Amino acid sequence: MPDTTLPVFLTAAVPTGGTAVLAGEEARHAATVRRLRAGERLVLSDGDGTMARCVVDAVHPGRDATLNLTVEERWTEEPPALRVVLAQALAKGDRGELAVELATEAGVDAVVPWRAARSVAKWDEGDRGGKALARWRATARSAAKQARRAHVPAVTDPVTTRELAGLIATTSLAVVLESDVPDRLTDLTLPDTGDLLLVVGPEGGITDDELTTLREAGARAVRLGTTVLRTSTAAAVALGALGALTTRWH
Repeated sequence: MPDTTLPVFLTAAVPTGGTAVLAGEEARHAATVRRLRAGERLVLSDGDGTMARCVVDAVHPGRDATLNLTVEERWTEEPPALRVVLAQALAKGDRGELAVELATEAGVDAVVPWRAARSVAKWDEGDRGGKALARWRATARSAAKQARRAHVPAVTDPVTTRELAGLIATTSLAVVLESDVPDRLTDLTLPDTGDLLLVVGPEGGITDDELTTLREAGARAVRLGTTVLRTSTAAAVALGALGALTTRWH
């Protein structure tokens, strides 16, 4: 089994030969922040399931830092049979990024930013919205490395409620987390394969019209427990429950 204690660095492609060179921002981080030295080991990942354990042969620090590596082992990890796609409502401040970070560490497979009616953050179509989306994507990338994940979850362009309802038709099951409904997540018959869409609303809650739209599209509204969770933590808690209730942790 691969050593999960080694630091992970992302690269466009995992080398197929016996040697490799790590360059760019990842190399600067390895040399300056992690202070890796010759003889130490790291893992290269393409973020899409392929990884390689390498030993550092030489470190060349500086602005154009590089690391010379020898590949010791290469492997591919398949995604889970049941993927969890998170539709996360936009949240003010850094709470949206926190939601992405925690969900990524908990194993989410993709994130869909949702422009919910009560989202304080709106993400316009200009540079401001683009920068916000870039922060979510950078957060997912960083959290996947921290968790030593083989797959970096994709963060899509933001969707409207109508577009989210259309996405429901493509999934094996869609669930909307709500605190005041009778059905619980543990009451559902969960699929073994396909995509499970997990919808988390903003801190102001999902409107009645939104819930009706999502239900009419086929989603089930469920609660996790007896307490009310914040939008930044709800997905991570749900992912933990789904890991235990399905084969995702097997």
